[in-house]
Amino acid sequence: MAIVRYNPLSELRSMQDKMNRLLDLAWTREIGEEIREGVWHPPADVYESNAAVTIKVELPDLDLSDIEIRAEDHTLTIKGERKHTEEIRKENFHRIERYFGPFQRSFAVPPDFDAAGFNASCDCGVLTIVIPKTITVEVG
Repeated sequence: MAIVRYNPLSELRSMQDKMNRLLDLAWTREIGEEIREGVWHPPADVYESNAAVTIKVELPDLDLSDIEIRAEDHTLTIKGERKHTEEIRKENFHRIERYFGPFQRSFAVPPDFDAAGFNASCDCGVLTIVIPKTITVEVG
């Protein structure tokens, strides 16, 4: 007979996986439903250089004209909706892992950046927003 070591962490991992699946079902979709529709938050990268803050947001299948970008009170808000195309119906899918439906993301912009003077472009499903830093001149 082989000796098997008891590992309590494996049971905890198993329980955590079961809880994650249960919460996923409760918050993101109905039982048996694989299509992910509803409000979702596209992933974003935010980084800063000496001259600007750059925000990159993954928005597959969307053009810049499909996206609303607003700058108010040191907050940049990105809104839009990713829809199914008419040529491919939902019931024809075997698997859908990307999200569909409306989305919204908001980012706080520090006061030393010109939120209203942003520049936006969308290339290969990635929205890039560059917010320039305001130039301050100290008179001494």
